[in-house]
Amino acid sequence: MKEQLKSILKSIGVYHPLQSLYRSILRNFENLRYKITYNRYKGKGYTCNFCNATYSKFVPEYPSQEISNAIYTNKVIAGYGENVFCPNCLSKNRERLVKDVLDNFIHFQEKKILHFSPEKHLFRYLKPLSDITTIDIFPGFYKYIDKKIIYGDATDLRFADNSFDIVIANHILEHIPDDRKAMKEIHRVLLKGGVALLQCPWSVSLAKTIEDPSINDKAKQAELYGQADHVRIYTLEDYIERLKHSGFTVRTIPYEELLQFSRHATQVGEPVVLAYKGNA
Repeated sequence: MKEQLKSILKSIGVYHPLQSLYRSILRNFENLRYKITYNRYKGKGYTCNFCNATYSKFVPEYPSQEISNAIYTNKVIAGYGENVFCPNCLSKNRERLVKDVLDNFIHFQEKKILHFSPEKHLFRYLKPLSDITTIDIFPGFYKYIDKKIIYGDATDLRFADNSFDIVIANHILEHIPDDRKAMKEIHRVLLKGGVALLQCPWSVSLAKTIEDPSINDKAKQAELYGQADHVRIYTLEDYIERLKHSGFTVRTIPYEELLQFSRHATQVGEPVVLAYKGNA
């Protein structure tokens, strides 16, 4: 019955907008709960670089039992940990990291930006400062963030060559079976000298990327890759090589250089990969 209802809602084009509304309501209640329960932790410690709230600790997030083995055994840097969500605005560690990189390593003001699956706080920060376009393969999910979001398939982008100065696709490529095609498309739509921020989960222990294109089972994917809609776990080395083979010049900012932003409760141990069209 549940699947039949879902099919009907999809057929009349309201399933994803309703899901978006439902998610937004849940997040608002969750945000209120954390504001109340974390009020006693206000003060010195971590400062959110979106809302400037300061707490001695942020809200943790840990992998569920179904996916924890894939995350912990393969030592995947995937956004989990002790200080993930800001209790005041619910910005996430990986979102705060991207803001720090934009503020300190990339000139983004008044630039043309393509933002995949836009994170709420990052989009709202960038919108008045740049010419930003948002896309997703299910745009209805993100209508509560950007009403102007449009459909976009990363493997077949509907933009002309050399259209954007910056592309942000944060934790996107691990979802895409043909990630190399998506990388080439992102490279194609970047202007020469443009840069793409393409963070994704990767393992610090695997000898090689694990993926199996024959698997189309959500439970199996969760067990193997740490999330039901992921199709691989990269190694950082292999991820960089795939970007290079797609035409990018890659600059890696090591975690040690990013420690200066640890006051913003960014992801522990995560380096940043910047993919340039042309010289870095």
